[in-house]
Amino acid sequence: MAVLADSDTRWKWGTLTAKRIAPRDIRLDGFLLRGRATPTARQLGEVGVRADSLREVTAAEFLRAMDEEPCDVLVLALVGGGVQAMLHGLRGVWQDRPRRPVVVTGYVGVVYEKLTDGLLLRHGADLVLANSRQDAERFRAVYEGVGADADAVTEVALPFLGGDPHTGGHTPYTVVFAAQPSVPDTRTDRTYLLNRLVEHARRHPEREVLLKLRSRPGEHTTHIEELPYQKLARGLDLPANLRLVYGHMGEVLDRTDLLVTVSSTAALEALHRRIPTAVLTDLGIREALGNHHFVGSGCLASWDQLDAGHRPAPDEKWLARQGVAADGTYATAFDTARARIAELLGRTGGLPPLAPYYTPVTAPGYLPGVLARHHLGPDGTPLPGAPAADRDPGPVRRIVRRTARGAYRHGVQRVAPVIRRMGEL
Repeated sequence: MAVLADSDTRWKWGTLTAKRIAPRDIRLDGFLLRGRATPTARQLGEVGVRADSLREVTAAEFLRAMDEEPCDVLVLALVGGGVQAMLHGLRGVWQDRPRRPVVVTGYVGVVYEKLTDGLLLRHGADLVLANSRQDAERFRAVYEGVGADADAVTEVALPFLGGDPHTGGHTPYTVVFAAQPSVPDTRTDRTYLLNRLVEHARRHPEREVLLKLRSRPGEHTTHIEELPYQKLARGLDLPANLRLVYGHMGEVLDRTDLLVTVSSTAALEALHRRIPTAVLTDLGIREALGNHHFVGSGCLASWDQLDAGHRPAPDEKWLARQGVAADGTYATAFDTARARIAELLGRTGGLPPLAPYYTPVTAPGYLPGVLARHHLGPDGTPLPGAPAADRDPGPVRRIVRRTARGAYRHGVQRVAPVIRRMGEL
């Protein structure tokens, strides 16, 4: 089995999904698609999932590997455009093969934006995994609405749910704010949330208050973080009971009594473990924030309510539709996917060629640009001069690569916000 991922969170989702859907113990070969969010060694270590082999590749290098190194199942843990590019590239690589791998893709967490765009870019995989009953229904409706085959949609659950259920208060009582890299995205809103967290810690000196951070300065994750909370916290007089922490979310939840977030998938992890969870309404309930996904959950609350001691109680029917499976059914959540993969692998004569919805006929003004971003031509083959990962890039190229990445991240986190502020003058 192989996994191709383009960020730390997608690597986590892809590898854990591979282990959940595998019909037996497997060899797992990992590939990291080179780009702005290629995870660092620290990020990979924090995820805590290891593969039997792991290497960084370009699109051309990956397609060559899939031509030379066959596998039974391939998980594409990529942004939508990356999935579409690989589907077209792999279609060409495998076109003359009597048998090909089963291709699986899906989403890292809550799907609250670009539903149609993201789904159609993922169409063509043998399995498009939906993390909940609600998502499965929405996914099928989109595919059927454009006349595309919806048979690939397969209901599962988030692969990283787990851990012991919350049984009561810890000593000290611990409140965790799960930060997100791009929600909210303005300095004003992020500063507001940080100040309210500080205020909550001061109001409750008997509590431990943790700001759970996603990445260190200079690192990127699935979404770009222009204004890291660690940067906003510099120079602030933080109370002694407030700390900034990194680490595996599951380990942080082990000591959490109240999880607070705007719309992080961490909320679903906490709800699965029956940890009281608050989804903030301070900045409004808006699609841009993603907290609209939690309408009907019973978890919406403001900092004023939390300061006063409110503990949200989740709606059980809402939980069931979200695949949280706090009722104990999580162990069977991946049975359908495993059975589907076994059936596809056992087909006499192999599988038909990959058939994405987007083709030069259905999307002639869109598809070429999607493929070109990965240095692939309209037919899915690597363009002349497409970058290829050398097996040993040498010290000079490694230095140049690190410098280029550093320059990009500096531009995103320091230069871009300054330019944006200047434009608002």
